[in-house]
This record gives sequence, C-alpha cells and structure tokens, in this order.
Amino acid sequence: MEFKDLGLTPSLLKNIRNTGYETPTPIQQATIPLVLEGKDVLGCAQTGTGKTAAFALPILQRLKALPPKRNAKVIRSLVLSPTRELALQTWENFQLYGKGEGLDSTVIFGGVGQGGQVEALHRGADIVIACPGRLLDLMGQGLVRLDWVEIFVLDEADRMLDMGFIHDVRKIVRCLPEERQTLLFSATMPPEVEKLALDLLTDPENVKVDPVTSTVEAIDQCLYYVDKANKKHLLAQLLEDPDVESALVFSRTKHGVDRIVRDLKRKNIEAAGIHGDKSQNARQTALNRFRTGECRVLVATDIAARGIDVAGLSHVINYDMPMEPEAYIHRIGRTGRAGRTGKAISFCCIDEIKQLNQVEKLIGKRLHEEKSDWPMEITTPTPPRVREPRPAKVDREGRPTQLGRNGQPLPERRKAAVPAASPARPHHSRPKAAAGRVTIGKDGQVRPSAIGKPVRRINRNKKRS
Repeated sequence: MEFKDLGLTPSLLKNIRNTGYETPTPIQQATIPLVLEGKDVLGCAQTGTGKTAAFALPILQRLKALPPKRNAKVIRSLVLSPTRELALQTWENFQLYGKGEGLDSTVIFGGVGQGGQVEALHRGADIVIACPGRLLDLMGQGLVRLDWVEIFVLDEADRMLDMGFIHDVRKIVRCLPEERQTLLFSATMPPEVEKLALDLLTDPENVKVDPVTSTVEAIDQCLYYVDKANKKHLLAQLLEDPDVESALVFSRTKHGVDRIVRDLKRKNIEAAGIHGDKSQNARQTALNRFRTGECRVLVATDIAARGIDVAGLSHVINYDMPMEPEAYIHRIGRTGRAGRTGKAISFCCIDEIKQLNQVEKLIGKRLHEEKSDWPMEITTPTPPRVREPRPAKVDREGRPTQLGRNGQPLPERRKAAVPAASPARPHHSRPKAAAGRVTIGKDGQVRPSAIGKPVRRINRNKKRS
C-alpha cells in the first residue's frame, strides 16, 4: 500500500515525498482513513512507527477541506503533549507536512516568556500544539478560547491521563465543544488508563497495531548486573567503544542527571544533560547539540522518553531502571526507529531487581545478560529510610490544635533558638551612673561636659578684625 491509496490530496502527497517517506506504516494505514471519515480513534502502536503523521496528515486535509464554522481566525484543532520537547517536535512536523496548505499552527509551552506565543495566537492559528500547564495559564488570562475546536488530540495519551495530568486535561476538555472529533494515540495503554480514555471518546474505533507492550525487534536489548557505585565506571567504559556513535542515557532523578554529566566530564567524555529544572532554552540547546552530533552523549530524565526523534541514535542506556515498566518501552524506543537498528543497555543493581522483574514481565521475555569488569557483589538490598513523624500540637485536654486538609494533625513547627541571656551583675558591683558626660582636657583633668549649656558656634573662616 502507498500513501496515495489512503485518500490524501496531491499537495499532501508531495510534502510526504519531500520528507522521504515512501510507504505508510501499519498504524498510518489503519488510522488515516478513519480520521478522514471524522471518527474518534484510540490508536496504539510501537514507538517509532509514525503515530504523529497518522493524525497530523488527516487533520491537515480535513481542516483545509471543511469550511471554518466562524469567519474570524480561531483555533480549529488542539493537540495536547506531555513535554515541551514533544510539543515542539510535533509542531515542526505539522509545519513540514502542511507546507503550502494555507493553515497556520503554533506551539505553546512553559519555561519561556509568553509574549511570543500570545502574539502568534493573536495573528491567528488554526492548529495549536500545547502543554497543559501553559495552556491553562493563558486560558485563565482570557487569551485563549477553545469554543470552536473541531479536532482534539491527546498525544501520548497514557501519560496525559495519569495522575500527573488528568486534572488539567479534564479542565481543558470541559472548555471544548461537545461536538468534536477526538483522537488518542500512545505506545502503551494500561487497562485503567484505557478506561479513562474511553470516557473522552464517542463510539471510537480502537486501532492496535502489534502487541501494545512489545518492543521493536530491531532493538538489541541486554542487561548488566552492577553495583550502584560502579555504574559510572561501566558507563564510561561502554561510551569509549567506537560503535557507540550516539547515546541517550536515562537517569531516574534530576540530581542523577547532573551527577552523571559531572562523572563523564571527569573521564573526558563530553555530555549534555536535560531535566525539568533546566530552562527551556538550555534544554533545547542541549537537544540541538545532540541532534547535530556536536555532543554524542545526552543524559536525561524521562522527559526525553516520549516521542523525541533523533535520527541515527545508536544506543539507549538505562543508567537507572525506570520505576514504571511502561517507561522502559518508551525509553528504548528512541533508538531503532523507522526500520533502523539500535541497541538498548540496562544497568541493574540489587535495589532495582523489583523494577527489572516488572519490565521483563511486561515485555514477556528476559533481557540477555552481559558480563563486565564490575560484576555485582552487593546482594543485600539497602534498607528503606524510615522518617518518624513530628509530634503534633495539642491542647491541655490532649486534642490537636491544628488540622490539615486531610483531617490529620499538622506537625509541630520547630521553634527558633533564643540566645541565652547574660548573667546579671550584682547590685553592689554596678558602677554609679555619672550625672552627665565628662571630658578630659589636654592637662589630663576631668571637666564636666557642656550638656544643657548653650553652644557658641564659631566661624573659623571669618577673618579677625
């Protein structure tokens, strides 16, 4: 099957050829005709199979073919993305696919000033790709209205419908018109998230290509058992291999990203890091350096695990095992994209055995174990840290004086230390107070001060007569 068999217009087919696409992927073959018919779609497919084009191409064609419901320039399609990087990449794809179609698009995300984004909205945008936080902020300021949205898309729907985003998504959905087309796309779809997704759809078409929890066969996956303290040595050794043309290293925490970058620089390995505490300009600069090959190692948290497409990425390294097994599929899906090969390497210490078991259960196979110069020697898990709650304030009858929102007593605030008072001198040792200030003359004699006496000012600059 070719793209022309999917019912796309000649202008879109020309843009597709210019991007280098030849044949549609299975998710594109199954989804594009359904979206063109105006149906709601729940699409699930492996990472790197072209899900963005599966909804972007038919959206562009539908918006161009259907006349707008209002003469003024309004938002006709809204795409929600979980991360700034994915939102920016999706916007770039819309720009690429929609060249010459006469449709304007803009991207909205936090971490930067809102002036440029507001100006783009005032000029008019048919398609808006947005992160929920900044979109709600602009809606609260009265700068964005969603009354005329015709097509609504949730990209990476499983992430958008978990507890981190679900409340923001519901606020946005309440502002959308009831008559609309809704599209949800993701690489993984846990049952509980799928149940929430179906509440947003109307008589949807469920499209699942390949097992939703499967990984791409072109990715070679392996595992190293290594102690936590030796992970930095193993990572540096692996990155010195000439076969590692470019590597995306995943850490569980933001502090871990900064620490890994410092450790690699001590080994004279140039690396850049991105995480949520860095500014958007710093994150975009690091990502661009990595894409252009200026820096061949990028260390990131899971903000880079979703939708980020880096051409020719050869290796993905899980420095820390992910807390959620679905994140493993998204992480390693950054390599082996669009039919290319790739390699995924995972480090596992004794404290991460549980996470490893969850990953292997999800993908349905065991990871191939490799040997290293730093085999795991610590076999006793680190005991969890137990924090004792602070005592709550109570009254004389033992009842809590302050309660939190959950009805539980608030912990007692720590009082500021009061410096100890200096001991008082005995009365007989105190010096007697002087009646007035005294001065000592040049002859050494004590003279009473001139307190209360009129002071005669002398102009020394006046010439004497």
